[in-house]
Amino acid sequence: MSDIRPPRNVTRTLPARKRIALVAHDGKKEELLEWAGHWRETLAEHSLIGSGTTAGRVSRTLGLEVEGLMSGPLGGDQQIGARIAEQRLDLLIFFWDPFAPQPHDPDVKALLRLAALWNIPVACNPASADFLISSPWLGQAYEMTIPDAGAWVSSRTG
Repeated sequence: MSDIRPPRNVTRTLPARKRIALVAHDGKKEELLEWAGHWRETLAEHSLIGSGTTAGRVSRTLGLEVEGLMSGPLGGDQQIGARIAEQRLDLLIFFWDPFAPQPHDPDVKALLRLAALWNIPVACNPASADFLISSPWLGQAYEMTIPDAGAWVSSRTG
């Protein structure tokens, strides 16, 4: 039986202008807005995507263009996960609430699993988001390795 892990031996280059997803559970939306306000000028240099009301609030409050997806419980987490799998997302800023049970916890776990699988940088709180957004790699191309999905599929069907 072949290994269930695809080898991580394909190179992907993240562009200098990153595609950044902004996601926050209800109890963390204000915290994300405050954080995004602090980093507004930096975020304005990149392409922003957001789930549900988070996208709308960031756009209205900070005057930033944010592509809005569905709310997390309505499929927004899965839409972001699909972008990760399609290599159309470069960073995930996801302020999740560890104190509030979420009806869509399985979707949240699936999103974080995809981010780990596809080697996507993830920040889950203001401190980790500060480190991520202030990285010297943010404004330049960054080469990384990702799974060789094609080879993995071929090995499982052969």
